[in-house]
Amino acid sequence: MKRYSNSILIALLGVVLGVLITLLSGKVYERRSFDGDYNRWRKLNLILQEVQKNYVDTIDMKGMTDAAVVAALAKLDPHSVYLPPVELTESETELSGNFEGIGITFNVPNDTAIVLGVIPGGPSEKAGLSQGDRIIKVGEKVIAGMKTPQDSMIRLMKGPAGTKVKITVNRDGNLIPFEITRDKIPVHCIDAAFMIDDHTGYIKLSKFTRTTYKEFTEATDKLLALGMTRLIFDLRDNTGGYFDQSLLLSNEFLQKGDEIVYMEGLRRPRQSFDADGRGKLKDVEISVLIDEGTASSSEIFSGAIQDNDRGVIVGRRSFGKGLVQEPINFTDGSGIRLTVSRFYTPSGRCIQKPYDKDYEYDILERYAHGEMVSADSMKVDSTALFYTMKGRRVYGGGGIIPDVFVPIDTTKATDFYIKCTRKSTPLRFASAMFDKYRAHLAKIDDFSKLEEYLRSIDLEQQFLDYASRVDGIRPSGNEWKASAEYMMPQINALVGRYSKLDQEAFYRFYLPVDETIQMALKNPSVVE
Repeated sequence: MKRYSNSILIALLGVVLGVLITLLSGKVYERRSFDGDYNRWRKLNLILQEVQKNYVDTIDMKGMTDAAVVAALAKLDPHSVYLPPVELTESETELSGNFEGIGITFNVPNDTAIVLGVIPGGPSEKAGLSQGDRIIKVGEKVIAGMKTPQDSMIRLMKGPAGTKVKITVNRDGNLIPFEITRDKIPVHCIDAAFMIDDHTGYIKLSKFTRTTYKEFTEATDKLLALGMTRLIFDLRDNTGGYFDQSLLLSNEFLQKGDEIVYMEGLRRPRQSFDADGRGKLKDVEISVLIDEGTASSSEIFSGAIQDNDRGVIVGRRSFGKGLVQEPINFTDGSGIRLTVSRFYTPSGRCIQKPYDKDYEYDILERYAHGEMVSADSMKVDSTALFYTMKGRRVYGGGGIIPDVFVPIDTTKATDFYIKCTRKSTPLRFASAMFDKYRAHLAKIDDFSKLEEYLRSIDLEQQFLDYASRVDGIRPSGNEWKASAEYMMPQINALVGRYSKLDQEAFYRFYLPVDETIQMALKNPSVVE
């Protein structure tokens, strides 16, 4: 009992002492007024004001405000985001169809940027940069052999039109400085457009930019003139972009009155978008290739084609990004992208997948439970059943589920292939081949001549020698026999990219081992 009384006495003394210390310091803290109404954001303002008035050190108010905004938006959904001025500019530039820079494409196979190509008429071509040049310095900053991140290299080379930058390159062992005046550079969203056979065209679209519709119509006009009656439209790894460009492309294939997509939100009434019937490709058969990297505007296009029974979707379930972001920009150059609606396919499927705690790991989860290799492992919400115009069953739950499933083929990944991939051996070999055969390779602009030339230099044996000599990698037993069928088209594609055909050569060579394209060719593109 006595011990208990002592405890109470000590506690009381502590309270009195605390009050005395507060009085002596001349500061009595009172409760700040908060009426519990969270609808007016008063608590957030109150806390920030108290931090500003009372915090022990100097405060970075801009950083704190940005952090508070980021944290608040993160409570909404994965795609409502705050973009500081630099990020907002980069985001808008990426989709604008042009940027300001020096006008080159480059690769980094050996910790050194190698110029793959110079854009015709661009600043680098005018200054004298050439395919195969090794970029050593940008300004006074050495970027070769320094493990400089690729995005950092890009930022160093980009800059406002009219400004100058010095690029120092290694060309045939000689260091050559070039002063380049930056300018507006067109960015193309179509990586390749060519005929696979007499009637089948192929178009690879990387993103939906401001120039997508223009580039697409130019490409299809060219292919139609060559006899195209069927199109394989590759939207794999296309993360989307401008919504209106997706509508314009969908309109090319659909009949008048066909619904393309509709959007709806709590504070946004339903808004539907229909085809006007003026498209030039209404009679062209179409197969659309999708995968787990296909998102947003790409899914709108795929859903419109599928729900209107206009063509066949081939590949793997798409990403599932179907939220409408409204841009709200501020005078300091920053902005937010606020989700205001959801996209729905014509049958009523919500494109957006659930954004629960595992949202950012969804793709890894698909690998883990076998969805990438087996259609039966695909998580399908059987309760979210919808019907296409012809009454075919389609399912919601997020993303577009293909009509024809194509698994990832892991059977060709031999130990030799894996070791080469880990060391980027094919990529570095391609660079070495360009150095060796530059004089002839860089002039070839015809695919059949390119095939003939690459056969004549025996790339297969040269690659095996290179892998052994440079990386110490050798196939064992019959391993090369199992690997060659899969690896040689890739190696030809990487080397062929150094010709004038550029990306077209890459995709043409890759065709025989691209299981999704082969599956599309084997299956009809007309829905019965």
